[in-house]
Amino acid sequence: MIRVLIADDEALMRTGVRLILENDDEINIVAEAQDAHEAVEACRAHPVDVALLDIRMPGDGITAVAEITRHSPRTRVVMVTAFGEETSVTRALRAGAHGYLLKDTGPRDLIDAVRRAAAGELVLAPQVTRQLVDFRTRMGQGSDVASGRIADLTPAERDVLRLLGTGLSNAEIATQLHLSPGTVKAHISSILTRTDCTNRVQAAVLAHEAGLLD
Repeated sequence: MIRVLIADDEALMRTGVRLILENDDEINIVAEAQDAHEAVEACRAHPVDVALLDIRMPGDGITAVAEITRHSPRTRVVMVTAFGEETSVTRALRAGAHGYLLKDTGPRDLIDAVRRAAAGELVLAPQVTRQLVDFRTRMGQGSDVASGRIADLTPAERDVLRLLGTGLSNAEIATQLHLSPGTVKAHISSILTRTDCTNRVQAAVLAHEAGLLD
C-alpha cells in the first residue's frame, strides 16, 4: 500500500483528492492536514510514503517540505497547487519536493503521480515544465556554474538529463531515446555521480538551471 497524506487548507479540495485516490486499491489515505504545522506533525505521527501539499496553505507549504524532508526522509512530497510560477516551482524542488502538480490535474494523472512519486520519480505537470522552459529562455542560457557541472556528461547522458528535467519516468525516457530501461537507469546513476546530485530531483533542477530545456 502507498500511504498518503493530503494537506490543504480547503476542506473541499482535501475531500476531492481523497475521493479520487480512494478509487485505487493500492493507495491508503492515512492522514489529512489543513496547515503546514499539521502536515509536518502528521508525517511524524504516521508512516507516510507520499505527502500531497498545497504550497500556499497557512504556515507555508515550502517550509513544510523542508521540515518533512528533514524529519521524515522516506516521505516523497508532491505540491498540488493552483500556482505554477517558476519561482515557486524551483523553491519547492530545492526544498526537497519530488513533484509539482496543478489543481486541475485529472484523476488518472493524479493517481499515476502518486505512484511515481512513491517510486522515487520526479513528477512535474506539463504546464509547469513549459513555464520553467519559457522562463529559462527569457533569461538566456543557464548559469556558468550549472553549465560547468554538466560539462563532463556524455551526449547520451545529456539527452537523459534533459528528459529527466521534463518530469518523464525512466520508462518514458527509454521510449523517447530508444534505450532499455536498464540503460536509462545506468545513465541516471552516472549523471548523479558526475554532477554531484544526491537524487533525480536535484538533477532535474540542474537541467533547468543549465539551460538544457531551452
